[in-house]
Amino acid sequence: MLLPVIDEDGAPFWEYARQGELRVQACADCGRRRFPPRPCCPYCRSFGSRWERMSGRGRIWSYVVAHPPLLPDYAEQAPYNVIVVELAEEATPEGGRIRLVGNLVARADARLDSVDSARLRIGAAVKVAFPDPAAADGVVVPRWLLERP
Repeated sequence: MLLPVIDEDGAPFWEYARQGELRVQACADCGRRRFPPRPCCPYCRSFGSRWERMSGRGRIWSYVVAHPPLLPDYAEQAPYNVIVVELAEEATPEGGRIRLVGNLVARADARLDSVDSARLRIGAAVKVAFPDPAAADGVVVPRWLLERP
C-alpha cells in the first residue's frame, strides 16, 4: 500500500487517525473548518488553528471505480472504489462542507475490493472506520463503511 506524504500541517490529522479519531483543522480565530490542513485560514488569514473531532458520519458525494492498469501496489485489488465523502457536520457559513477521499470497505481491515461496486450510491450514508495501527505500517488511513450494510 502506498503511504501518504505527511507534512507539518497535516501531521495531527494522521496522528488522530492512528488513535481512531477523525478530526479536521479549524481556525482558532474565526472557527471555520478547513480540509486539507494548511498553515493559514483561507477566510480570515489567521495562523491560529485547532483540531475538532468530527462525528465520522457522512454521505457519498461522488465515486469512481478504478480498473487496471494501476500502480502495482493496488492492481491486485482492482477493480476497487474511491469515494468522496461529505461529512455530516454543519456547513460553513459560506455553504462549504468538508469532503474526504477514501475507500468504501466491508470492514476496517478489509481489502479495497471488499464492497461490490454495484452497491455504490451517491448519497449513501457512511461512517468512518480505522484499521488496526499495528497492521497499517504505523500510518492509519481512514476508510468508510456503509451505515446500512
